[in-house]
Amino acid sequence: MKRDTGTYRVTRREQEDVRAFVPAPLPPANPPLKLDDAMLRSLSDAMTAVGKLSIAADLVPSADWFLYGFVRKEALITSQLEGTQATLQDVLSFEAGQKAERPDDVREVCNYVDALTFARGELAHPKGLPLATRLLCDAHKRLMKGVRGSDKQPGGIRRSQNWIGGSRPGNARFVPPPPDVVPKALSALEKWIHGKDPMPPLVRVGLAHVQFETIHPFLDGNGRIGRLLIALLVEHWGLLKAPLLYLSVAFKRHRQAYYDRLNGVRVDGDWEGWTRFFLDCVTETAEDAVASAQRLHAVTAADRAKVAAHAKTTVPAIRLFELLPSHPMVTLPRSIKLLGVSKPTAVKALDALQAAGVLHEITGKRRDRVYAYQAYLQVLAPDTD
Repeated sequence: MKRDTGTYRVTRREQEDVRAFVPAPLPPANPPLKLDDAMLRSLSDAMTAVGKLSIAADLVPSADWFLYGFVRKEALITSQLEGTQATLQDVLSFEAGQKAERPDDVREVCNYVDALTFARGELAHPKGLPLATRLLCDAHKRLMKGVRGSDKQPGGIRRSQNWIGGSRPGNARFVPPPPDVVPKALSALEKWIHGKDPMPPLVRVGLAHVQFETIHPFLDGNGRIGRLLIALLVEHWGLLKAPLLYLSVAFKRHRQAYYDRLNGVRVDGDWEGWTRFFLDCVTETAEDAVASAQRLHAVTAADRAKVAAHAKTTVPAIRLFELLPSHPMVTLPRSIKLLGVSKPTAVKALDALQAAGVLHEITGKRRDRVYAYQAYLQVLAPDTD
């Protein structure tokens, strides 16, 4: 039995018919989403992997040691899915104060970090915004600030028809709902998120992502906000304490399947196919994140011992080392600011970390030098090219 997932509204635009899809509210119905044995196994595997990731975060003195890198990896890859060409080194060099070779692309990645940080801060604050349309709009405004799409109603629900694929709505691969029904569709999604649906939270995260992407409420940036919603819901529903699950990695690895599964829900009502795919992506990503967290912990522990044992090590050098996981690329001016010390003291700290084999100068220049914690960055590098 084919599931009824919504209706089409046909309008006339530029002498051709446009079929815009209006999704039915969540949860899937007629028939309801079926969690058969295979689906329950996928859910069990995903929950086990997420549980291990949560434990990995709790086993280190500070989750900030890998949270910085994980958030930027997610920001980079979710932006790459939308066509940006920035690399991890581009982003970290820019954050260290260097001029970006791809400034527009780097800005998009940094905007995603800013949008996620803002949204998490609001949700964590007792008087902050709830997880609702206004929060997503405010995050969208930060996402689009000064980059491509900044002229397309940043922070505002669209007031015109958009489409996916094709040169116009009449030949598009998919046409989201007309603008006049978008507020109602978002309101229904918001009520469902805060309702008491008995579905397992991880399954609900996947459903919410598809529904948001299908509504496509903004003129640009929908994919990134839709994936940001995943990170917020995972934390909001208590599955993880921080955004350590960078699902965009799996979506990038299986990009065509990702788009096919989204379309399968809209065309065929195949919520089961999407949910299995989503849960498998969660398992894959969580297992990768656990392995990365373990490697990052091992790298920092081994390097801490090297720094402590080296003859050139100073107290500022030890302090700078402890800051490297959140600042894996540094310059002399940045080191002075981070440590709050004089230039000669910062120079000695940088020299000590280079002598210990922890920092490596990567520009080859005499001035404006950049020092990278390469062992740390090598753990994060896979999938970021």
